[in-house]
Amino acid sequence: MLFRLPGVYRPQRDTWLLAEVLAGRELGPGTRVLDLCCGTGALSVAACEGGAGWVTAVDVSRRAVISTWLNSKLNRRTVRVVRGDLVDPVRTLRFDVVVANPPYSPASDDSVRGRGRGRVLGLAWDAGIDGRAVLDRLCVAVPDLLAPGGTLLLVQSVLNGVEKSRTMLEERGLRVEVVASEHVPFGPALAGRARMLEEREMILPGQRIERIVVLAATDVGSRAGSRPSSFDE
Repeated sequence: MLFRLPGVYRPQRDTWLLAEVLAGRELGPGTRVLDLCCGTGALSVAACEGGAGWVTAVDVSRRAVISTWLNSKLNRRTVRVVRGDLVDPVRTLRFDVVVANPPYSPASDDSVRGRGRGRVLGLAWDAGIDGRAVLDRLCVAVPDLLAPGGTLLLVQSVLNGVEKSRTMLEERGLRVEVVASEHVPFGPALAGRARMLEEREMILPGQRIERIVVLAATDVGSRAGSRPSSFDE
């Protein structure tokens, strides 16, 4: 059971797919985990339950920060929760695992929403015209937060270009592979924008299923290395 203030992203299949991948990793008392775009803190709690000794959660939304803090207390877990713009509050720190379920829903435009509930809801999933407004920033900034051998676990839709994320992360010296994928029905955001996506030819007429993937991008301490086989979008 997770507490969720109105406007905070409700954990869906992408959240739980990422949690399943996280559960498969060896986490211990010395493992430092960062949960970016934490929302309700579901992944922070999962990291604690998996054995991580140090968990930090970051979100730009005050409601998300409050939700995560409350859920850590309700589940009797210790999570450091901070509010800030993506990696800004943790730029000087290094982590063994970074998990990120960022907004990646294509929006009608790239403008910032106004005040009130509309802006809060927009922060939960809107990510620009191509859905990459946050993904691109993550791919650039997160590699600098990884400790030697550290890994970014990132979930996104194939609608946003998995190969672009792979390329951007590889350019930062990380080894990237798809470690999980699943076809899922459109969530509330995409379902409400299906006609717009059809007009942009981002989906086929009548398509109401998308494929989500989890990318594991690992610091290997070298810019060299062979490229994994490409993912068929």
